Amino acid sequence: MRRRVLPGFGLSLGYTLTWLCLVVLLPLAALAWKASGIGFEGVARLFTSPRTLSALKLSFGGALLAAMANVVIGLVVTWALVRYRFPGRRLLDALIDLPFALPTAVAGIALTAIYAPNGWLGQWLVPLGIKVAYTPLGVLLAMVFVGFPFVVRTLQPVLQSLERDVEEAAESLGATGAQTFLRVILPTLVPTLLTGFALSLARGVGEYGSVIFIAGNIPNRSEIAPLLIVQRLEEFDYATASALGIVMLAFSLLLLVLVATLQRWTRRWAEPAT
Repeated sequence: MRRRVLPGFGLSLGYTLTWLCLVVLLPLAALAWKASGIGFEGVARLFTSPRTLSALKLSFGGALLAAMANVVIGLVVTWALVRYRFPGRRLLDALIDLPFALPTAVAGIALTAIYAPNGWLGQWLVPLGIKVAYTPLGVLLAMVFVGFPFVVRTLQPVLQSLERDVEEAAESLGATGAQTFLRVILPTLVPTLLTGFALSLARGVGEYGSVIFIAGNIPNRSEIAPLLIVQRLEEFDYATASALGIVMLAFSLLLLVLVATLQRWTRRWAEPAT
């Protein structure tokens, strides 16, 4: 009789599927069932509303821009933390995890206090024509803040594990520092960067606490989709709130599938380079 690598596979699989159904599939099915209460006409009316379209555009567009910014900034910060030694390095490394530990509402209040027109930095930016608080720029800033650690912490162990032999070989063949980075190091980091991008994107799309304070929640300008859901719940309009949740879920799944597909393709493309 062939020995199984994992004893009790049938029991483990059944336990896994049961919890998957209870924690993920059953709530999603209930959400879809509740959303069906407004009918197709209600759904069409809801998602042709300028206010809803503006909120969805800001939530997903802001999350995309924030994730792309975090990839660039996170790569630079991670490179400095891994490849250089400087005073305050450990403190900076610890501060990166601050958005993880800080309640999102506290983060939103802090950002508003800093970038409001009478805030520490806002009072200097407003005369220059740069208004951060109560604008889409403030929403983008809050999304960058909460998603930044995901990129750094995803990329850091991979960058630490890279061997220096390949870089030294490239340099011995006459490659410049920029060529070594772009042709040798970066291709191996692209799949990891995409993972950090997906995590930052997912966090930004569903972010609520840190955004509502700095956004100002102005309809058709700085209002995010999660706020619309909360407003419908406060009005006891559960069907409309569920419909908004289903659409956000569908868009999020589509974006994550696209990122996962791109990640798989880049990993195969990067294999010859390694």
